[in-house]
Amino acid sequence: MPPTSTYHHGDLRAACLRAARELLEEDGSAALSLRAVARRAGVSATAPYRHYADREALVSAVAAEGYRELAGYLAQAHPAPSTPDELAAVAVAYVRFALEHPALFRAMFAEPCDPTSEERVAATEAISQYVRTIVRATFPDVDADALATTVWALVHGLAFLHLDGKLDSSTPEAVATQVNSAVHALFDASPAMSRTAAVTAEPTA
Repeated sequence: MPPTSTYHHGDLRAACLRAARELLEEDGSAALSLRAVARRAGVSATAPYRHYADREALVSAVAAEGYRELAGYLAQAHPAPSTPDELAAVAVAYVRFALEHPALFRAMFAEPCDPTSEERVAATEAISQYVRTIVRATFPDVDADALATTVWALVHGLAFLHLDGKLDSSTPEAVATQVNSAVHALFDASPAMSRTAAVTAEPTA
């Protein structure tokens, strides 16, 4: 594909991000470099360095875009989930986002990033805060931070298991069934585990 010709003065950053996203979708992260982005954007090889110090900075900017898009995707699934069923629907949306944007999702979570990128840190924190908020609304009497970490870890793991072909992703229905079952299993198991722990802790006569 020839370089895009949409670059205009003052829009270099947007042109580089657009080019990076195109390269990701076409060839995965292996094709993503500042030089390749410059070629695709139709600018000089040094132009991207005006905004990105290195590849990690560029990936961080792409990832930040991905986090914002993911947040919008989850909000579309349910704007204010407050029941286990609604939370499961959001979990399904998370996994579907990963399957619909595999290269972007891997760049968001599996690529080296710039730890000083304020944009990426803020976008990541927004997702984390979103998860804590819906967990707090769904389970008001638990440690929201701890359960939010557990839920995010579960759903994130499901996303990568589907991406890597370890779980059936042949149809949207198959994905939804597996994710729903896993989320409900976590919540259903918690009371039973608590009761078992309480019985085990009781002193013997």
